[in-house]
Amino acid sequence: MEIERKFLITELPENLTQYNCRRIEQGYLCTAPVVRIRRQDEEYYLTYKSKGMMVREEYNLPLTAEAYAHLREKTDGNLISKQRYLIPLNETLTAELDIFDAPFAPLMLAEVEFSSEEEANSFVPPAWFGEDVTFSGKYHNSYLSCLKF
Repeated sequence: MEIERKFLITELPENLTQYNCRRIEQGYLCTAPVVRIRRQDEEYYLTYKSKGMMVREEYNLPLTAEAYAHLREKTDGNLISKQRYLIPLNETLTAELDIFDAPFAPLMLAEVEFSSEEEANSFVPPAWFGEDVTFSGKYHNSYLSCLKF
């Protein structure tokens, strides 16, 4: 089960380069239900996500580089690429700050995953977080993959 909140970011936190960063590329084989492939640095995954906004099922299966390359050719819509910074917020929570490449730039989103809905609902975001878009489907990557440019 994935429990997360999502926020628009308009101002980057200070000293961004001090945080771990991952390079991500992902494409969608299906958006209803969501079936996605992802390359994260040199790791590869196939992911299923159920319907939902803040709470939904998520299953990740490892892929080989060869399987990823094969499935990449079968994706629909836009391939999404972004940098993801992992920014600790406290002892238990981490913000995953995504800075999107073209054609989605200058879009920046931060996601925070929680262990319970109660924890998610009581979360007070840091000052550098913008609008809470947790319940807006138009900021799901699966939605972005379908946009026409």
